[in-house]
Amino acid sequence: MFVLAHFLQALATVLNIALNIYMWIIIIRALLSWVNPDPYNPIVRFLYGITEPVLSRIRRVVPPMGGIDLSPLVAILIIIFLQQFLVPVLYDLSYSLR
Repeated sequence: MFVLAHFLQALATVLNIALNIYMWIIIIRALLSWVNPDPYNPIVRFLYGITEPVLSRIRRVVPPMGGIDLSPLVAILIIIFLQQFLVPVLYDLSYSLR
């Protein structure tokens, strides 16, 4: 059980860091959409490639309102929910297994 507790604690930490990084990637992508960047730039292609699978799924559920794409905002809210709910649950579970 001790090894499982440490595994869950490490998983919670890595998940929290990954969610935080992904949130910032979504924010950067949203900011870039305001300036109409070069679509052939490798950094822009990477940002769009890593965020578009998630944002396109959200767009199917939440259509644009008045020409404004709310999918980045919804994605950030989902990430915050996961950080506030799932990560603490994993930490609590790891502490209860000790």
